[in-house]
Amino acid sequence: MGFGLDRDTDEKTLTWYLQKFSDDSHMAVMCRRMSDEDLADLFDHLGRLLKTYLTEEEYHRIFLKDRE
Repeated sequence: MGFGLDRDTDEKTLTWYLQKFSDDSHMAVMCRRMSDEDLADLFDHLGRLLKTYLTEEEYHRIFLKDRE
C-alpha cells in the first residue's frame, strides 16, 4: 500500500483497502469484536459519505444497484 504519494495512488490504495476491509470473512471477525458504539459510528460515517458525495439517483443506481 502506498497512501499519501499522489491522488491517483491514494484513490487506488483506498479502493483496495476498502475491498479487503469489507470481505465477508474479515467483517465477520471485526463485527463480533467491535463495540456497539464503534458499529454505529462506522455505519453513520459511511452513511454521511454516501449522502455527501452521491445524489439520490446515484445512491440507488451505483451503491444499491437498483434496476428499474
